[in-house]
Amino acid sequence: MVGSAGRVTGAVGAGLVGEVMVHVPQRQGTEAFLAYLAVPGDRLPVGTPVVVIEYHPPRTVYVAPVVP
Repeated sequence: MVGSAGRVTGAVGAGLVGEVMVHVPQRQGTEAFLAYLAVPGDRLPVGTPVVVIEYHPPRTVYVAPVVP
């Protein structure tokens, strides 16, 4: 899971439990995960591309925005 790409589907930010859709190659699809910011910072609005920094089974990830 760490290093997987995803997209925010429910705003992620300080004090918020957001949601992201992450591509999971092992299961050949895209799945929803609860998401938190990996590094404190600005809120990530819906549609922001992210990368998974940390994974806590079964459905929680810590994410960072993808820097273009």
